Amino acid sequence: MGRASKGRATAITAPVIILVRPQLGENIGMAARAMLNCGLSTLRLVSPRDGWPNDRAQRAASGADVVLEGAEVFDTVQAAVADLERVVATTARNRELSQRILTPRRAALEMRGWLGQGERVGILFGPERTGLENDDMVHADTALSIPLNPQFSSLNIAQAVLLVAYEWATAGDTTPVSRMAEHATRPATKEELQNLFDHLERALDQSGFLRNKDMRPSMVLNLKALLQRAEMTEQEARTFHGVIKFLSKNKHEE
Repeated sequence: MGRASKGRATAITAPVIILVRPQLGENIGMAARAMLNCGLSTLRLVSPRDGWPNDRAQRAASGADVVLEGAEVFDTVQAAVADLERVVATTARNRELSQRILTPRRAALEMRGWLGQGERVGILFGPERTGLENDDMVHADTALSIPLNPQFSSLNIAQAVLLVAYEWATAGDTTPVSRMAEHATRPATKEELQNLFDHLERALDQSGFLRNKDMRPSMVLNLKALLQRAEMTEQEARTFHGVIKFLSKNKHEE
């Protein structure tokens, strides 16, 4: 089996995913899909059992054709990692080898640092049934272990690729951890919230709800704090104005 005939002098700005002796074309396709979901597109295959290209991989990739079309095939792990400065090997078992073992999250941060320094990085994933062997692991300088249920930590190769690729993607993601839905109106300004509270306070005074002079200050402060915590949108503030107006009108008509 020979490697794909393409040059490898181009700088790599994201990790190379290397599937070692993958057994099922479907898993290769699903791994490619997971890669592209997370912004990775460079795939290398070491001695895929059913040969390459593979129709089942194509079907399972669900449109991640760019990954499969660019995949390179190698006879050995040594050949697949020859041009890389850093290699991370995924493992679920304790090995005889002495290697640093990182979580996917930590590995993602370190890989971004290595790539930022111009180093080329690859991640090794082992066969579905056995995982990587020691002869494969010796080509890596770092090991990666996914913390899962110790009583049941079995993953197929595509699942493992997705978990590691996701940590890679989120390590560089700048999406706010909390935001309003796309269709929502803008957040209400402090002036709009103050106007809303003034409207509410007048209505509560008119209804007699704030008639207790001793309790009134704390009740007013609590209600004002409640409106601030609500993180209302401009549309919600206007709606609330309408609710207060409607309830006040009905109260006066009784």
